[in-house]
Amino acid sequence: MNNVPDVKLGIVAVSRDCFPIELSQRRRSAVVQSCTAKGIDIVEINTTVENEIDVLKALDEIKAADVNALVVYLGNFGPEGPETMLAQRFNGPVMFAAAAEETENDLFDGRGDAYCGMLNASYNIGLRNLNPYIPEYPVGTADEVADMIADFVDIARVVIGVSNLKIFGFGPRPQDFLACNAPIKPLYDLGAEIMENSELDLFESFNKHADDPRIPDVVKDMQEELGGGNNYPGILPKLAQYELTLRDWMDNHMGASKYAAFANKCWPAFQTQFGFVPCYVNSRLTGQGIPVACETDIYGALSEYIITCATQMPPTLLDINNTVPKDMYEHNKSKFEGYKPTDLFMGFHCGNTNKGCMVNASMRYQLIMHRTLEPNKEPDITRGTLEGTIRPGEITLFRLQSTADCQLRTYIAQGEVIDVDPKSFGSIGVFAVREMGRFYRHVLIAKRYPHHAGVAFKHTGKVLFAAMKMLGVDDIGLNQPSTVLYEDENPFK
Repeated sequence: MNNVPDVKLGIVAVSRDCFPIELSQRRRSAVVQSCTAKGIDIVEINTTVENEIDVLKALDEIKAADVNALVVYLGNFGPEGPETMLAQRFNGPVMFAAAAEETENDLFDGRGDAYCGMLNASYNIGLRNLNPYIPEYPVGTADEVADMIADFVDIARVVIGVSNLKIFGFGPRPQDFLACNAPIKPLYDLGAEIMENSELDLFESFNKHADDPRIPDVVKDMQEELGGGNNYPGILPKLAQYELTLRDWMDNHMGASKYAAFANKCWPAFQTQFGFVPCYVNSRLTGQGIPVACETDIYGALSEYIITCATQMPPTLLDINNTVPKDMYEHNKSKFEGYKPTDLFMGFHCGNTNKGCMVNASMRYQLIMHRTLEPNKEPDITRGTLEGTIRPGEITLFRLQSTADCQLRTYIAQGEVIDVDPKSFGSIGVFAVREMGRFYRHVLIAKRYPHHAGVAFKHTGKVLFAAMKMLGVDDIGLNQPSTVLYEDENPFK
């Protein structure tokens, strides 16, 4: 997947000087061996941290190895001052984990007390206002710690990606469709950048790409991707020109950032001026790791990018759109087993979902715009959607959003797409989320979320929940029945 960080892990063992340093070193090496066996690349930092001078030595090693995500490993009790100083001075996401005792036959010289040491570490983490990843139960054997590290890789990718992201926006939202507007200050709080532009900037750049010599190659690639679903081949040169426009804009305006996403106005004047709808291009770029959110939805673009980092798969952005008719529910009861009608809804958008996330996808025209812009005419300027049924399987609904007063909040809900024909148009599917009725009323409506939801095509709630915590987002809406979660408890197992 392009446009996402390459996480390079490092592990540093820490040791309290009244415990055998060899114990922490041996246990660190065992974790590295377990990681290697599980296919997790990790750099073993040779310096074991007992004091502040060791912190400086370890940081030099970390820098030389280009490590950008760090595991601080308590092989024994650990020195709470130096180990948290290490986390504070490391410029990237940090995980803390601790060693479990290994055998009843070695509880004198071989006892490390890291279970106790994690308590002091957590206290000092608070003193330094740090926000590392601490697994739900952060003490384990070498194999268990390696499994924790595997989760951390995806979490770290989100944190690194967001802090190096630039979102390009084109155009304001229409007056009567303000739902996705939100203040941009929280983007800077996360470390992301935003570059807002006029639709005229985009139109000028598009016109400069007329007769671009690369257009035929992009058209050929589109033809191969669409195959038998290439219903409007005549529109492909314009779509290829637009795709090159966005790719070049990204390359020429990245600045100090490393990764990018787009939030582009796509109606109503877009069709009359550009001569097509941009949905298919949006779907292609999203499949390349460059999310393009519809309707200038800046936080939708951010949410899609976070999903991309968490899963390394194409996401999509869909409207939480319409109810499932009762007769459709009755006619497919066996497929809806275990779900109430209020657990169901249809997720829809015009045609922005990547082809790999749908079944029987083909290029069509935007029906809603066609009614307004080309009534009773053969589709022309409304061509360019990619439509089909969302593929059945696991999904996670996710959105990170700013409130009007610049507070970040998020929601996460795991569910599935049911293998039922939605019998409608667009990129569309029948979604099932347990307790969706409660979630709809007491999270989406009560907390005033807009209609766009980011969709991950796997269950990734565990990673997203932990990543949001690391990014300092505490207001997290869930689809589970209302229960009190202990602080930092991750409900996704």
